[in-house]
Amino acid sequence: MRTSLIRSFLFTCLLSLACTPAIFPRTEAFSSPVARELTAPTPASAGPKLTFRRVFKSSTPEFIEISVREDSDDASYEIRQLDDDPGSAKFQVSPALRAKMFALAQQLNHFQQQDLDVHRKIANLGEKTFRWEQGPETHEVKFNYTLNSTASQLLQIFEGLARQQELLMLLERRMKYDRLGINDALLQFEIELNRKLLPEPERALPTLDQIAGDARFVDIGRQRARNLAERIRHQS
Repeated sequence: MRTSLIRSFLFTCLLSLACTPAIFPRTEAFSSPVARELTAPTPASAGPKLTFRRVFKSSTPEFIEISVREDSDDASYEIRQLDDDPGSAKFQVSPALRAKMFALAQQLNHFQQQDLDVHRKIANLGEKTFRWEQGPETHEVKFNYTLNSTASQLLQIFEGLARQQELLMLLERRMKYDRLGINDALLQFEIELNRKLLPEPERALPTLDQIAGDARFVDIGRQRARNLAERIRHQS
């Protein structure tokens, strides 16, 4: 009888221990949100970004904005009239050209305490803005016209990229909606290429090759596209 009572007591204790939650839960249950945030991996900070904006009412286009990151080939552009709906699109900028642009920005002290405007009575050529961003740090400078050679070089690159994208947009529109007008668009591209205003004309090669190989376009346009593509490849 005594032995049976002891066995019953031991069985009850074991059953009770099996049904009871663990006294010492896992370590992460005690970690506070702050502790988890401190131990979580921190994403790498984005590299600096350069942005150029030009606002010039009654011109075509009235609004240009181009943004380039130091650590990425991906850039963005927005070219439109002020009344149009805003919206940017992506394009590519090579590492070599980006390095040149950021070197020029560095020479301008990332636009800190810079006065680039000529401060003379000249025609309105549109308000231009250079902006530097890295994390919380932002610097910008505005001007109408400048005699600063470093700023002029950077401006020429940005405006050249904008013109390059304008011409590519024109070619793509003509390819879709006005095949007979493709030669005129190619002629505009050729004029800017002759003036050496396009920073990276090789970006147009896929479009030029497509025109050259498409029998739906007029022969003179196909031949001009072929010649332009050959010239750009030779120069590259």
